[in-house]
Amino acid sequence: MQSEKWVETTMDLDKLDKKILTLLQTDSCLTNNELAEKVGLSPSPCWRRVKRLEEGGIITSRVTLISPSSVGLHVFAYALVSLENHNIETLNGFDQFVQDSAQVLECSSMSGSYDYLLKIVSHSMDDYELLLSGHLLKLKGVRSVNTSFVLSQKKMTTALPLDYI
Repeated sequence: MQSEKWVETTMDLDKLDKKILTLLQTDSCLTNNELAEKVGLSPSPCWRRVKRLEEGGIITSRVTLISPSSVGLHVFAYALVSLENHNIETLNGFDQFVQDSAQVLECSSMSGSYDYLLKIVSHSMDDYELLLSGHLLKLKGVRSVNTSFVLSQKKMTTALPLDYI
């Protein structure tokens, strides 16, 4: 998984592009013919638009979302991490841990009192504790980890709001 940078795109998106993107965010399994019908295009121009969106880096991947509880993942945590220092050895060790840990779903470098925010999923509290005490806190340069656990999720989406851009 590569680090995602916030960059401004130079690609202009018209109403049809936004409609295509909105539909694909909801159901990436739509066939080109189904997508074309829903946006009011014939299949060839629709395919060309999707291809342009992919080549332009707007569409980066297509995935299947899985219900976490259906596969035994019941604990979600947000961990705020502070490092002792920001030397290359510390940063490389932390980055390697993040990349190697399947339980770390997201990692963001932060401004403010903490250096990183991790979104972590676990089977159980014991499993989370093993990740925290057995791995994360043992990393050279990790000063502290402050964890908050998700009690209930009021909203979860991966769809970006394209209607107001």
